[in-house]
Amino acid sequence: MSLVDTFFNSDVMISAFPQLLRGLWMTLALGIVSILIGVSGGLIVSLIRLYAPKPFRLLTIAYIDIMRAMPMLVVLILIYYALPFVGISFSAWWSAILGFSIVLAAYSAEVFRSGIESVPRGQFEAAAALGIPFLVTLYKVVLPQAIRIVIPPTTSNCVSMFKDTSLASTVALPELLKEGQNAQGFYANPSPLIMAALIYIILLWPMVRLVSVLEKRFKSEKAR
Repeated sequence: MSLVDTFFNSDVMISAFPQLLRGLWMTLALGIVSILIGVSGGLIVSLIRLYAPKPFRLLTIAYIDIMRAMPMLVVLILIYYALPFVGISFSAWWSAILGFSIVLAAYSAEVFRSGIESVPRGQFEAAAALGIPFLVTLYKVVLPQAIRIVIPPTTSNCVSMFKDTSLASTVALPELLKEGQNAQGFYANPSPLIMAALIYIILLWPMVRLVSVLEKRFKSEKAR
């Protein structure tokens, strides 16, 4: 069998495409929902980390450090396979969403914290001198500036999250890679796995390039 027939068998790819498409929709749903929850949660955690009473700040620091230190695969396995032993069970879908979201929230919290702290402290002081409440200052003055700063690293984290959705197969969720593996086994040919890899590249390459463009744009704006 030739190299093309082994890795780029068009008949196998065409036959496996509907199966891979189902996995793609699952991957997109996992990624989008996890990103929405994770990034929003990360912003909340970063605000607690910066402005809450000390006990809450210490808890958020511990949460951020532990989630950033623990491999995503371990988090998923603990949620799906370990928690049922203490009477807490989640479906495969919610186990994956919970695992991806809490890890992304930890990374996003550090990104938001860095962005907020990069806004000059004098803006808080100027707003206080004008009698503007702290929450209004945070919402209308500080966060808009911080969000512009954190867009490139947040986009990079989102790309990583989409790649990590391939780990959802460990909790029996049929995402893109899992469907590719199933098709590879059914057709006894690796072409579906090659096709799955190409779909990942087509999906994520624009986002990777977007990160580079945003980083260059913000660097040039800062230089001015």
